[in-house]
Amino acid sequence: MMYKPNFNQRKALRFHHFTRKGYALFACLGRVVTISVLSVATLTSASAAIDDKGMTETVTTNDDQTDKEATLDDVEVTGSRAPLALGQAARMVTVLSREDIQAAPVQSINDLLKYAVGVDVRQRGPIGAQTDIGIRGSTSEQITVLLNGINICDPQTGHNAFDFPCDIADIERIEILEGPAGRVYGTSSLVGAINIVTKDAGSKTADVRLEGGSFGYLSTAGRIGLNRHSLSASYTRSDGYSRSKAGALNSDYSGGKVFYQGGYAHENLRLKWNAGLSAKGFGSNTFYSAKFDEQFEKTVKLFTALQGELTAGPLHLRPSIYWNRSHDRFELIRGSEDKVPFNYHRTDVFGINLNSYFDWLLGRTAFGAEFRNEDIVSTNLGEPLSDPFSHYKVGLNRSNLSFHLEHNILLKRFTLSAGFIAVKNTWNQMPFKVYPGIDASYRIGDNWKIYASYNSSLRMPSFTELYYSVGGHKADKYLKPEELHAIEGGVKFNTTHFSAKASVFHHHARNMIDWVMDTRETEPVWESVNHTKVNTTGLEASAILHSSLFTLHLAYCYLHQGKDTEDYLQSQYSLEYLRHKLTASLLLHLMKQLDLSVNYRFQDRMGTYTTVDGEVKNYHPYSVVDARLSWNADSYSIYIETNNLTSKRYVDYGNVPQPGCWVMAGARYHFNL
Repeated sequence: MMYKPNFNQRKALRFHHFTRKGYALFACLGRVVTISVLSVATLTSASAAIDDKGMTETVTTNDDQTDKEATLDDVEVTGSRAPLALGQAARMVTVLSREDIQAAPVQSINDLLKYAVGVDVRQRGPIGAQTDIGIRGSTSEQITVLLNGINICDPQTGHNAFDFPCDIADIERIEILEGPAGRVYGTSSLVGAINIVTKDAGSKTADVRLEGGSFGYLSTAGRIGLNRHSLSASYTRSDGYSRSKAGALNSDYSGGKVFYQGGYAHENLRLKWNAGLSAKGFGSNTFYSAKFDEQFEKTVKLFTALQGELTAGPLHLRPSIYWNRSHDRFELIRGSEDKVPFNYHRTDVFGINLNSYFDWLLGRTAFGAEFRNEDIVSTNLGEPLSDPFSHYKVGLNRSNLSFHLEHNILLKRFTLSAGFIAVKNTWNQMPFKVYPGIDASYRIGDNWKIYASYNSSLRMPSFTELYYSVGGHKADKYLKPEELHAIEGGVKFNTTHFSAKASVFHHHARNMIDWVMDTRETEPVWESVNHTKVNTTGLEASAILHSSLFTLHLAYCYLHQGKDTEDYLQSQYSLEYLRHKLTASLLLHLMKQLDLSVNYRFQDRMGTYTTVDGEVKNYHPYSVVDARLSWNADSYSIYIETNNLTSKRYVDYGNVPQPGCWVMAGARYHFNL
């Protein structure tokens, strides 16, 4: 459900499912922005502003839920360092609410993001086994992934970025920022950011879930909340949908998660802490090499974080400290380490940051700093260790230090936000470099809003890009950081039953990192290289029509990437992008408690891949239909859902076919303790 106030509304609105915003992606970083809410059937825009008195307003909706008070005075879904009123912001954040997540015919966060038209979800395996996610033509290495506002990107590889230690039932909302924002997120947000915000513990409640379906799929989860503390656990398994040439299962999956969070609040001080563990093993069939169809991988991720918020007069301080540890074991031939040695990696990431802001005569100013240390020990990534141990013979350590400054000018209908981040990394003796950005928006009447922005950002190479020189790969440890400059402009229109938006953008990137292969060679290998320049031009547009009986949404994204390159040079990432992506969703309220959602997406990918026989093939366009029928009561829901209803055979990565029709049924139950 969503509320649609006028763009120049000067009173605050609160969505109950948006409370406890302080630990959201942009809460600790900056300005509140116009929200674009994405659901299984909807992608639309809503905005509001908060007056200086923090007034609230009761909103009457058009779907029989007139008793819900909606105030946004404590919501901070933000896109810059200093929090601003929603209606005055220039940048846009896409928000997937808790209700949207529960209604979606998906089994993982990765699947849910397929419905965001500007997001490229490239799956190697379903139900969260491994998915590479990009934004506006980017690779999975070029976005920041956060949990409750904490950067959990793995410096080893972007393949493991979405190993979240929490279950999909723990999630309050998902925030997606499209476009570069180096001054907000630092060294990994080259083309955007995705943040997962978990639920607060709330009152004494408990939730349980059980699902089962095709290919031996089984998933069970439970969550208990006790005032300011909550604990959840989940387990998922599947036999998989394919077998190797020898007849063995090679796309099976088994994994579990445990997540705990707690909090403390007193007067001007708030604290929140999280700890989570994710462990999974999955058949990797032909993930990394078409010649070997019994690959296997096991990953373990430990996440811990402590966040605070302190108000001292006009000064607001938001510190945080975190530590993440990841283990990764890859088997080229499953269970046969004597034939081909396994790859072992362990990464440790430690970070501490402080974001601050204050108000004065000329506006609102934000400032702060962050320190992040990244360390890896491995069998093949890094320099020789002085004291090798266990499987680990090589390793690498690097640190990143950044300072940011931003100022915001707020007028009645006009907002201007400008700032920069200064970054220094110890890798390759990188000096301090400055990356600026500026956003502006203007509100026209009650329904229209126009905005424009310029932003720049960077990304440091991953450890894999620097050192992975085995198995047909040759890495370059002297790779330069990627850099990107982007401009964007857009317009939004919003009424009670209809809304639409459109935007155009242009990205100019240099030193873009990719793995490329010279197909003229007798025995070609993948080499990590810096592309000189890559230019991306894009268009996004969407419209939504809704009533008490149905909601219909259409969205389209077009991209064009330009780079002078030879035809014989095959790209693994940056020259493989979605030229066209179209999504359509229809949500029907068949009865008071019976809902049917049908979701369609069309994708046309540029680029080529080489088959096991050495043939170079183009990616083919494909369409996929998903559906979900659910009976929803106050304390429980029963549902049946189908992914890939027409059993379309397709690939997101060459030589890794995706499953056909997958049918699941399940039930969820919620009760008070």
